[in-house]
Amino acid sequence: MPSQNPRFGRLITAMVTPFDSEGALDLDRTAQFVDRLIRGGNDALVVNGTTGESPTVFYPDKIELFKAAVSAAGGRVPVIANVGDNCTADTVGFAKDVAKLGVDALMCVVPYYNKPPQEGLRRHFSTIAAAVDLPVILYNIPGRCVINMEAATTLSLAKECDNIVAVKEASGDLKQIEQIVAEAPAGFEVLSGDDAATLAIMRLGGTGVISTIGNVAPGRMKEITDLCAQQSWDAAQEANERLLPLMNGLFETSNPILVKEALKLAGFPVGGVRLPLIDATPQQSERLEAIMREVGVL
Repeated sequence: MPSQNPRFGRLITAMVTPFDSEGALDLDRTAQFVDRLIRGGNDALVVNGTTGESPTVFYPDKIELFKAAVSAAGGRVPVIANVGDNCTADTVGFAKDVAKLGVDALMCVVPYYNKPPQEGLRRHFSTIAAAVDLPVILYNIPGRCVINMEAATTLSLAKECDNIVAVKEASGDLKQIEQIVAEAPAGFEVLSGDDAATLAIMRLGGTGVISTIGNVAPGRMKEITDLCAQQSWDAAQEANERLLPLMNGLFETSNPILVKEALKLAGFPVGGVRLPLIDATPQQSERLEAIMREVGVL
């Protein structure tokens, strides 16, 4: 059964990063959005993850973004800063700087592009964890990073590093996820990295989700995670099926293009995306609006 008291809660949204009309950080809108997400039912927030366009937000802007989020959250929910990069030394230096800002935890993605072997992954993450006192969440997403962090590597890190406390699993490999859940030390959490897989992962013993749809429909996603935590599987399945068209629809082009478009359609615009991403086309927007109406979030 999933943990009754997960460290960061069950619905953790990877929030989008608001930009102004010139494509610069909009810190005022960031503060408003943090408040909206908390009031909407989120248990915690990940700042500047993939959905927050981390590849095009550089270190000085990331620092300002983390400061704004921590200030706006005001201790109401944990703020998790994504600091992961594909250079271990850079990640360590940045993580140390970010740890001083009042964030509650750090998230670190599998290094992308340089394709390290599993032992390289183990050393990368253990080096980062040893450099900070904050809890660290691993992030495995082979679809973006090319390589998969195998269960044995995740489990080794979970057992060796006291402050590596969770993994965001977006591998899509339920056998791998089941192994991590079964063999992890007490207190180590497995979080879904894919909204549509959350029900299946929580059935295996996962504790919740680091969510994309939580930007748009946090109450609805919270309903699903709460029902799973209660092991009300039939009701959870029904709630999941009602929201599934939007979970899938938000990914019909590269994330977070349609998440930002959905927020615009919902009356809370947060600006566009930075190149090389491009804003939604009129046809994409029209289809997204129809899906949002179909599932009842518009």
